[in-house]
Amino acid sequence: MTTLDLYSLNLSHGEGRRFTFGVAIGPVELGGQTYQPSPETQQVRIAVSRMSSGFAFHLDFELRLEGPCVRCLDPAPVDLAVEAREAHSPSGIDEEFLSPYVDDETGDLDVGRWARDAAVLALPSQILCGPECPGLCPTCGESLKGADPADHRHGEEIDPRWAKLSELDIGK
Repeated sequence: MTTLDLYSLNLSHGEGRRFTFGVAIGPVELGGQTYQPSPETQQVRIAVSRMSSGFAFHLDFELRLEGPCVRCLDPAPVDLAVEAREAHSPSGIDEEFLSPYVDDETGDLDVGRWARDAAVLALPSQILCGPECPGLCPTCGESLKGADPADHRHGEEIDPRWAKLSELDIGK
């Protein structure tokens, strides 16, 4: 667990500091697949500013995750530029300004948990080896990359139970 003790910084209002931490993001599960960060420890940059009623934080780092393409299961590394902002104002004026990453009792900012959450939020909804990945054949499971389409016309034979429907004239 990587934390930063905010109260020991002794920042005056309007003052700020920058820090760099080595943070282990850990493996990320997305759509039943596991993606490993490379390298395991990321260099995370944090800027902390003192506001009149609390703190403002800015986090940024680059991340490479390695894992399978969701369509064809080939390797699909993804490079992310992760950036996040948080504010923490324990004065109780507005709960929107209470960061879940700050422990009010100890004054610790949980940098590791925040970095991991920010990385997960920065992920695309699908990790692909390429934008035009055709995926796998739904019938035989073979990769469709570079495959002859004629080899994957498995469904063109009509099931005899449905053959009579092809005789219907439905507005052709």
